[in-house]
Amino acid sequence: MSDDEADPELLALLRKSLGLGGGAANPHAADTKVLDNAKYVFDNAIDVALSSAKTKEAAEAIWRWMQKKEYSTQTWSDHELHPQAKDDSTVDFIFTMDLLNFSFWSELPDEKRFAIEYRGKRWTGYWSLVAALQRALEEEIPITSPSFWVNEEECSEALLKHVFRSVTEEEIPLLQDRLNCLREAGRVLCEDFDGSFVNCIYNANYSAASLVNLLAESFPCFRDETSFQGRRVRLYKRAQILVADLWACFNGEGLGEFHDIDKITMFADYRIPQMLNQLGCLMYSPPLESHIRQLKPIPSGSTWEVELRATSIWCVELIRREIERNHPEAKLKIHPTQPNGHAASHDRRQSLALSTLDDQKKCTTQKHITPTSTDKPAPSGINAILIDFFLYDTMKELERDGKEQVPHHRTRSIWY
Repeated sequence: MSDDEADPELLALLRKSLGLGGGAANPHAADTKVLDNAKYVFDNAIDVALSSAKTKEAAEAIWRWMQKKEYSTQTWSDHELHPQAKDDSTVDFIFTMDLLNFSFWSELPDEKRFAIEYRGKRWTGYWSLVAALQRALEEEIPITSPSFWVNEEECSEALLKHVFRSVTEEEIPLLQDRLNCLREAGRVLCEDFDGSFVNCIYNANYSAASLVNLLAESFPCFRDETSFQGRRVRLYKRAQILVADLWACFNGEGLGEFHDIDKITMFADYRIPQMLNQLGCLMYSPPLESHIRQLKPIPSGSTWEVELRATSIWCVELIRREIERNHPEAKLKIHPTQPNGHAASHDRRQSLALSTLDDQKKCTTQKHITPTSTDKPAPSGINAILIDFFLYDTMKELERDGKEQVPHHRTRSIWY
């Protein structure tokens, strides 16, 4: 073996340590390294910092709000746009959905932004994607089929424009990038996984961390990595939310069974940093805050952007730890099926919808919550996924009510 060739035994050991390949001796040991990387960025960040006091205050407030609100999640499939079946076709849909789940923000007012008209309603943001996919399937376009994606004659740019045709003049952002993601993922699935993402799930051996690592290793369009001060940093937003979707949709059973779901961190995008800043947990340097307030773009992979995303991951982890420290009941194992019989779910990530910072205000816009009956206790466990759901929902409510203090940062990329 020449010096330029990789040592196959070393590569096999590395894959096993990451829980890849389905043959790991101990799949429970799989680790995405996202949390470790986030802490490294936080420890070395210059323009983004955390307030220890505000983080502790936020942890207590989040726990209190989650316990006091008379709401609980319904099943993931309750939403009219999410697939109802619990089979391989649903896995195909979820994979396609999260393969293309990025960059829907717009500078235009709601009535002019990109929107999909479907079933007599207008859908924007994440829901515009889901609606477009459902509409395409009804039109007998096999938009969730990897073999279709690699057929350049049938799955053309013109066809994709038709799938994502908007009711407004604004087109879906990054259309070519979405087509590239489909092509790339289709080739990988057809060549390495017998044309089905279900085989990736089997390969992960019931490990959420292993599946995230497999996605990042096998699919470049899920490899949400960058460098920070010369060190590789993994953020893996879409890979992690894909695992969370599977977990929620299948109620933690069958194709959604993951023994280590709590290894998933929050999903680092632009909304969670905004909400953490609103809570006083996340602090920006004057140049960064000025840049964000002026709605100036921040390049993907830049120091500012990496600090914003990674510090948010670490902040949510500190909030989770603080809640567990003060509330031992929060350490209960998080199961997808809650005591009230409903499965953890999200409306994009809108699942625990605690609508606003005002304890007295009831949520009116969340789509996956229902009042709990008096004889069914609210769920008491917590993890980073649920905290992420809460923060995202609350920020969307504040934005709707015109109460956002600082806008979200503007980064246009395929990573979120």
